[in-house]
Amino acid sequence: MSTNPAPHNPPGGQASSFAAMKEQAAREKPTGSDEKRELAGDDSYVDSSAGAKETRANALDNPLTGISLDRLEAMGRAFAREKGLGEFELEFAKGAQAAQDATVTDLPLLDEEDREVIRREVTHKWSHPKTLYFVVVACSMAAATQGMDESVTNGANLFWAPQFGLITAKGTPGASKNQWLLGLTAGAPYLCCAVLGCWLTSPVNKVMGRRYAMALAAAISFIGCIWSACVNSWQHLLGARFFLGIGVGLGSATVPVFAAETAPPLIRGALVMQWQVWTAFGIMLGTVSGLAFYHVPDPASGNITGLNWRIMLGSAIFPSIFVMAFAPFLPESPRWLIGRGRYVDAFNSLCRLRHTRLQAARDLFFIHVLLEEEAAVATGRSPLVELFAVARNRRAALASGIVMFMQQFCGINVIAYYSSTIFREAGFSEISALGATLGFGALNWVSAAPALFTIDSYGRRVLLLWGFPLMAIFLLLTGVAFLIPKESTAHIAVVALGIYLHCIAYSPTEGPVPFTYSSEAFPFYVRDVGMSFATATTWCFNFIVALTFPRLLDAFTPTGAFLWYSGWCWIGAVLVLFFVPETRNLTLEELDQVFSVPTMRHAKYQLSGTLYAFRKYILRQHLPPRQPLYLWEDKMAVRY
Repeated sequence: MSTNPAPHNPPGGQASSFAAMKEQAAREKPTGSDEKRELAGDDSYVDSSAGAKETRANALDNPLTGISLDRLEAMGRAFAREKGLGEFELEFAKGAQAAQDATVTDLPLLDEEDREVIRREVTHKWSHPKTLYFVVVACSMAAATQGMDESVTNGANLFWAPQFGLITAKGTPGASKNQWLLGLTAGAPYLCCAVLGCWLTSPVNKVMGRRYAMALAAAISFIGCIWSACVNSWQHLLGARFFLGIGVGLGSATVPVFAAETAPPLIRGALVMQWQVWTAFGIMLGTVSGLAFYHVPDPASGNITGLNWRIMLGSAIFPSIFVMAFAPFLPESPRWLIGRGRYVDAFNSLCRLRHTRLQAARDLFFIHVLLEEEAAVATGRSPLVELFAVARNRRAALASGIVMFMQQFCGINVIAYYSSTIFREAGFSEISALGATLGFGALNWVSAAPALFTIDSYGRRVLLLWGFPLMAIFLLLTGVAFLIPKESTAHIAVVALGIYLHCIAYSPTEGPVPFTYSSEAFPFYVRDVGMSFATATTWCFNFIVALTFPRLLDAFTPTGAFLWYSGWCWIGAVLVLFFVPETRNLTLEELDQVFSVPTMRHAKYQLSGTLYAFRKYILRQHLPPRQPLYLWEDKMAVRY
């Protein structure tokens, strides 16, 4: 590497504090809409405040824009000295300049090796240290733990329910009550997630950090699975599964955030979506468990009754063992460390997650500056109050709540939890129903693979706007298939086809998007409680789905039940169109500007966009390009 320039004092005198330099830079640079027009161009900029008073709370753009390179260099050096990183002063001087625009390489402090590093971030976006992928693997195993926790009951329900007296067949005494009890027991973890597990996320993460919170969730899952395998009544199983929900809720609210806070922006969506991909893998393992242990006999001694379903429920411990073993060796989230004032540890963590110290210094400096901007916006109230009192946070909560709610009401989890029952209703034998369920689980996992390449290329909204209509059509097909006479081979074939096609439509769209979206939508100072709210939403409605489907299946018939969820998919498409902004390719902090747009302005823009697309692509009219709604739209949007 070439000789680096010697340090020098900031413009205007001797070296001063980072805070003083930042304040001076803020006074010198352009501000407000004029700066934004300069950046975006007068012809393309649309003021996101829509006539409302523009404040820092609703217009948090890159605060380094407009600051001179000399002052950025001085700010970087001062930052390094103040945070105990003086030996890396030059790296932070370079990093501060690079943080203004991560794609610019012709900066005076950078040598050719530095420029090549920055270029490779764009041209080789999957080239990262092994440690980053080690974090991804650990997070993936945490997701697999949840997936198995969810799906091992699918096969076990066929055995434990009749063993404990919950006979749900039509015409049997107490069938209606038993259907509710079966749904309550199956949905107990999700009830616990909604009322307890998710809300423990903020205090546990505050005390333990991301990686140890993830390990604690795995430990609770381990204990819950062992407990579930040792019960002697449905009430006992209900208690064990409720306890299991503490781990499921804590893990689901922690792990996607951990992945988001360690991932580079260009591949953040792809890495965070591994949560859903490997949850699907865990679901598949749960269905494998149901089929593999179906024929396990009880011991001849007679000491154990129902050994097969007990092994099914207990088999979910294996991914959690991996997570507990490897969590202590992972780097902690740099953002979490910065939030605790541990800058040296945060820099060391970033050095493990990035190829060079330049990249680590740039990211640390930029995160610090943006978190300071967020802190300036915060009012000092509790994070829960901030979540709903600040308009930007409310919009993130609304969008996250919609995608989380629709993950349950798109119908996927009624199939994941009750597919064996559904296939038996369609005329499959018990063992064939488990085999068909295994096919569903495998397809759910494999079909998620395309999202690895599309979630950051096409965006979250595009995937959802394609996925919901397709799921609606395939659920309609499944419901209508139940009207075909059972004597016809087409009855079984079309039911299975509809369920499998629905799975293929779900897995690369509404499958990975909700947790990816929710983990990135909230600013840092309310991220824990925001993610708690989002996951509590999905688990609350997950519980409702699990609780009500046995009765829904009986009262509505299979046809009515599937048409019910088909209708919800159409509603989901409309909600996404009007109320869910795109988040693709932005840093976690740049998203503040996206969520600064008032909800009604966003909805009107999307409605006009729908009409614009109809006129341009259906009526083939020649129309001028639309003005972007966001300052960052060139980075994230798929334009018309």
